[in-house]
Amino acid sequence: MESIVVIKDLTKVIKGRTIIDNISFNVNKGEVFGFLGPNGAGKTTTIRMIVGLMSITSGDITIGGASIKTKFEDAVRHVGAIVENPEMYKFLSGYQNLVHYARMVKGISKEKIDETVKLVGLSDRIHDKVKTYSLGMRQRLGLAQCLLHDPKVLILDEPTNGLDPAGIREIRDYIRLLAREKGMAVIVSSHILSEMEMMCDRIGIIQNGRLIDVQMVQEFVHSNTASFEFETIPSEKALDLVKAKFPNVPAASSRNGITLELPKKEVPEMVKLFVEEDIQVFGIKEVSKTLEDRFLEVTSDKGAPDHD
Repeated sequence: MESIVVIKDLTKVIKGRTIIDNISFNVNKGEVFGFLGPNGAGKTTTIRMIVGLMSITSGDITIGGASIKTKFEDAVRHVGAIVENPEMYKFLSGYQNLVHYARMVKGISKEKIDETVKLVGLSDRIHDKVKTYSLGMRQRLGLAQCLLHDPKVLILDEPTNGLDPAGIREIRDYIRLLAREKGMAVIVSSHILSEMEMMCDRIGIIQNGRLIDVQMVQEFVHSNTASFEFETIPSEKALDLVKAKFPNVPAASSRNGITLELPKKEVPEMVKLFVEEDIQVFGIKEVSKTLEDRFLEVTSDKGAPDHD
C-alpha cells in the first residue's frame, strides 16, 4: 500500500507538559483511517498539527512526500480538511461560496465546481442561500469545498456532529465513495463508534497522548478470543465448574445460560466437559462484539484522559 501521510515520532509539549507523546502511524492511499480516543485524548491536537494549525515540538509529518516542517506549502496543498464545523458565508448561496473559495486556488474550473456539487448531492440546492441549509447540507457544502482542489488527503474532525441518522449515513457513504473511487486517503476523527466501524478500514486508538493500538477494524473487533453463549441446564453448576477448572476464562451468567470468552477452537472441549459433568448443552452461539465493546476494553485500563 502506498502511504500518503506518514507521522513519525510526533510529539507536542505545551508549557512543559507532553500533550502528544511520540506517536507514529501511516495512512494509505484509498483507505479510511479512523482516529479514535476518549475526549481529551489528543485527537484534535494531532489533527491541528497535521494541517499546520499548531506547531510540532519534535518528530515530523510528511504528506505526499513533503514535510509539514520544511515544505509546508508543498505538503498542505495535498490536504482538504474540516476541523470541527465548516464555516461559510451564510448570506451567499452555496455556489457563490464555492466560487469565492475557488478564486484562492489556481486551476479550479466551473466544470470542476459543478462536478463536485453533483458528487456531494447538492445540485438541487446549490443556488440557495447557505442560511437556508440544514446542518447536513452545510456539512456537504464544506465537503465540496474541501474537494475542489482534488486533495490526496481528506481530514474530517467529527464530520457527523449534530447530524440526524440520514445525514450521518450520507456523509459516511460519501467518505467511502471518495476513498474507493478517487483513491483518497481519509482521516476521520469521531466518537460515534458504530459509525466508525462501518466507515473505516483501519483505526488508531489514542489515549493520554499515546497511540495504544493501530489495527484493521475487523481484526480489532474480532480478536483471538470471542464470546460464546452456552445454553445450559443447570447454568449455576456450569458456571461454578468453569470458574473452578478455568479460573482465567472470563465467565458470566446470561439470560439463557452462561457466556464465556475463549478461542473458538476450545469450544468443543468445553462442551465435552459439560457433558461429562451431566450438564445439558442445548445450543452455542457466538456473541458478536462491536467496535464500542473493544474500544472500551482497550481504553478502560489505560488511565483517565487528561488533555487534548
